[in-house]
Amino acid sequence: MNENASLVAVSDLHVSYEANDTIVEERLHPSTPDDWLIVAGDVGERVKDISRVLGLLADRFAQVIWAPGNHELWTHDGDAGGLRGVERYDHLIDICRGLGVLTPEDPYAVWTGRGGPVRVAPLFIGYDYTFLPPGKKSKAEALAYAHSTGVICSDEFLLHTDPYPTKEAWCQARVALTEARLKECDPEIPLVLVNHYPLVREPTDVLWYPEFAQWCGTTATADWHLRFPVAAMIYGHLHIPRTTWHDGVRFEEVSLGYPREWKARPERPKLLRDVLPTVAAE
Repeated sequence: MNENASLVAVSDLHVSYEANDTIVEERLHPSTPDDWLIVAGDVGERVKDISRVLGLLADRFAQVIWAPGNHELWTHDGDAGGLRGVERYDHLIDICRGLGVLTPEDPYAVWTGRGGPVRVAPLFIGYDYTFLPPGKKSKAEALAYAHSTGVICSDEFLLHTDPYPTKEAWCQARVALTEARLKECDPEIPLVLVNHYPLVREPTDVLWYPEFAQWCGTTATADWHLRFPVAAMIYGHLHIPRTTWHDGVRFEEVSLGYPREWKARPERPKLLRDVLPTVAAE
């Protein structure tokens, strides 16, 4: 592999916005033919857009690795025959496999380029309302508070979990499945964990609306960066691109976000974030 090749990441492209779609078309290019790209969810909401963009990126990068976001799992009338829950997720997995894009259902690939070797593990875990707002003691109390403030994630109306009865049940199943797979990985090769949501609660502490944290992850993964040999944790969803360190492990939020967000920032949005190296600067 080219010694200058990079493992890079992005998320929350939200290509239903024309400005974001233009950025993908014009600016998401590898620096070398051997670069790998991690996409940590929320490419779009419609299957045709998700397939088009992942196909475009798969043509440009040597390997694309995708973990789903909440928007990709939304069910809109007339989209993909109205598939819901697990059936919609499985449909997206089939599309990715047809494009050569790796998913949470595929063997975890090992990156051997610059900064490697690392095993890149795309995850699909979901959330279970355990990131409660301050002072709230239950999901019911947290949701009631969110409704009172008007800060409600669209998942409540568009993200279905069939055949699981609740998001918590689906999350619990995905946590168990994913944890078992991570335990089977060779501990001598560090992991790059990729999930749409952060695996720890702390990154949500800067949210303007703390009630939104309940749609941002699960406390069940709070120690994964310690229990497993994690070199870096890549996530999106919060639309707050930044680097934080938790117990010496780098957590990288790699989202582009909505045009109203990135246009308000003083600098042009940085799209592709280097995943490696993972050592804090002195």
